Amino acid sequence: MQAANRLQKALRTGSGLTFGAWQMLPGTNHSRTIARCGFDWICVDTEHGNIDDAAMHEAVAAIAGCGVSPVVRIPANEGWMVKSNVDTRDDSIWRLIEFHEGALDSGAHGIIVPLIYTADDTIKLLKSAKFPPQGQRGFGSPFPMERFGIQTTTEYLHQANDALLTIVQIETKEALQNIDAIAQTAVDCLFIGPFDLGNNIGHPIIDGKMDDELHEAIAAIQRSAKEHNKSTGIYCTSGDQARHYADQGFHMISVAADMIALPAFLTSALTSAKGSYVHSALNIAKGAAAKMTGPYGR
Repeated sequence: MQAANRLQKALRTGSGLTFGAWQMLPGTNHSRTIARCGFDWICVDTEHGNIDDAAMHEAVAAIAGCGVSPVVRIPANEGWMVKSNVDTRDDSIWRLIEFHEGALDSGAHGIIVPLIYTADDTIKLLKSAKFPPQGQRGFGSPFPMERFGIQTTTEYLHQANDALLTIVQIETKEALQNIDAIAQTAVDCLFIGPFDLGNNIGHPIIDGKMDDELHEAIAAIQRSAKEHNKSTGIYCTSGDQARHYADQGFHMISVAADMIALPAFLTSALTSAKGSYVHSALNIAKGAAAKMTGPYGR
């Protein structure tokens, strides 16, 4: 399984540098088109994307079939995600982690978990990500084995705990304050969401401008990750920005999202077709990923 998990293998090899893409629109042809562009991993976004549970299962299978690691970002704090056989305490993190079992049951090579606040949150997530005795993940899905080549059910059960990635998103003020404690848990990667992190520390990204305080917060997370031997990831909105963070030593770096790339290309092509190259250049400058106020557009 570990050999088939392209993202995990890359994170543990050499510099550990990987590049990925963000899928927000459903459709297996869409998934395969992105996967064939050469990325190491694709995040299937069920938090902010237009992707439901069925579409997630199909996307994971399509991406894995192209030799790319499917990673699912799960949504948080949704009561309908609770399974009938789980602890039903009124605790949002429990609602979150039980949907995470569904993401892993689809055959995802890892999960990205948003809205982490404390080390206790990550410990609960890790318990739900692992089969007993390390955790409490339920066993029985017939789907995930096929996403790792030829695997039997028994092989999946024995290898999954070591072969799947648990990635926590650092995007809250509380997570930043508790970063050392979070980094000391057994998570695989600290993944920075700069837009929400900026909002939550009072320094939002406006028109692509990142304040010094946000830069320092990102650097502090990276320092903690290095100290505790964790990989670091970050959401980027352009190839140039991704290259910048690669040069800074980050490991799991998004390059583009479908909902950035598609409208940007189509707008540019249409403007050029209308014959105004000056207008086209201005349009691209205004709408470029590096100038965005939000992670998926203006």
